[in-house]
Amino acid sequence: MASKYIELRGQTRENSITVDTLRSYGITAESWAKDIESGQIRGYIALSGAHMVGYCFGDLKTGEILVLAVLPSHECQGIGKRLLALIVEVLKDCGYIQLFLGCSPDPKVRSYGFYRHLGWQSTGALDKHGDEILEFACR
Repeated sequence: MASKYIELRGQTRENSITVDTLRSYGITAESWAKDIESGQIRGYIALSGAHMVGYCFGDLKTGEILVLAVLPSHECQGIGKRLLALIVEVLKDCGYIQLFLGCSPDPKVRSYGFYRHLGWQSTGALDKHGDEILEFACR
């Protein structure tokens, strides 16, 4: 199943990351499956029939939203917003009061406005991949 997540990530419109790039970050189907099995990460998937059309995962040890991905054919339907809300609740239940994620610093990219609209705020810092670090105060 973990290979399906890797494949879907490569099919997204604006945050597409190739298998090779993910591998260079240390993310493979095997490492993903291991992290899920160990309980380090938790996620939710969105299905259309029997087909996965999106997912969101968070790191239970750090409070980071690791990934939110939705296929282009299913954008603008509230799927991403709902998946993110589910993971935020999971992390809040783990005791986190502040969450974080990496997001494109380019205002032309949809995720830039998406997260800010939902209350995420810039820290002014970039991660090692050049993504802007955003924080969210859990209420």
